[in-house]
Amino acid sequence: MRIASLEAGEAKPGAKYDRLIAAAKAIPAAATIVVHPCDESSLRGVADAAEAGIIKPTLVGPAGKIKAAAFKHNIDISGFELIDVPHSEAAAAKAVELIHAAKGEMLMKGSLHTDELMRSVTAKAGGLRTERRISHVFVMDVPAYSETVFITDAAINIFPDLDGKRDIVQNAIDLYNQAGFGTLPRVAILSAVETVTSKIPSTIEAAALCKMADRGQITGGLLDGPLAFDNAVDMEAARIKGIRSEVAGRAQILVVPDLEAGNMLAKNLAYFAKADGAGIVLGARVPIVLTSRADSPRVRMASCAVATLYADGRRRHAQTVAA
Repeated sequence: MRIASLEAGEAKPGAKYDRLIAAAKAIPAAATIVVHPCDESSLRGVADAAEAGIIKPTLVGPAGKIKAAAFKHNIDISGFELIDVPHSEAAAAKAVELIHAAKGEMLMKGSLHTDELMRSVTAKAGGLRTERRISHVFVMDVPAYSETVFITDAAINIFPDLDGKRDIVQNAIDLYNQAGFGTLPRVAILSAVETVTSKIPSTIEAAALCKMADRGQITGGLLDGPLAFDNAVDMEAARIKGIRSEVAGRAQILVVPDLEAGNMLAKNLAYFAKADGAGIVLGARVPIVLTSRADSPRVRMASCAVATLYADGRRRHAQTVAA
């Protein structure tokens, strides 16, 4: 399903997420394994997304604790399957086991620490690893920008090497293409400057990633880099610098040099530009909804919507290949 994009220059707050959520409501709900949802925010996010018809949840965690939290905050979970395990570590392990048993097509983080969940996901024996590096994408609704913008990686890979960045870029491109955002996304490989210099290693890696795309090692997107943030997202800034490319000034995917840069960029947009950032982890056998306690109900809903659209796209792609 193609998600209709906003007209250039339109800056209505929340409009991009409205379209995203509407698109997710129009497809079958995704069977979702929710890991250790033992607090109000995680249970509320699950209940809202289920009521909207976006996910079909199975709750995994201490049954007594989950039921007590639901009762305390008046959240109806009576229609959800509940699998009782003693603690968060066991919940993460059981969730991975359920994915292997084809009981769900995506995971959703509850109130456990991200590290606990990802230890089970990345375990060499019985985990959900693929040949790809696991990475994170923020799908951001920035009111002042006409495009839905992806930022990657701002949560998983601290200082990825060139091979890791290749997977990070490919994961984001695949999400864009298969979740219905469009085709051939414009990918800006960010650095502090737009020229290649040995003094800034990220500029060399940016140039290498673009050459990898030229050689077919990265597919499905249009890459340019190095680009500084201003000439990646502003046409006038790109014009002043004399940069002519299909990406400069109107990037849809922003690939940051490292986690520190990505985290600061995403949070600057969130707090200064009033942007929302839906979070999803890619590169595992299934998409993973990764939210934080600070996320609003709308962001949690949008995160579920992105993952559901991606799961549906992967399902349809697999059917096409099989046929």
